[in-house]
Amino acid sequence: MNYAAGLYLACILAGFALIKMPTIGFLSGLYPFFHIVGALAILIFAFALIYYGLKALIKS
Repeated sequence: MNYAAGLYLACILAGFALIKMPTIGFLSGLYPFFHIVGALAILIFAFALIYYGLKALIKS
């Protein structure tokens, strides 16, 4: 198994966690930043997984 693919899935889940994070006191001002970073993490690592999938499909 490719361990990078598991790591990318964990990063996608971390991105979802950043988006769904509740606003708590001093972190409420940083909510837009966390939302943008979470969305970017989801997109970047999803594209990386798609790349790995296409690479494996073409290789076989």
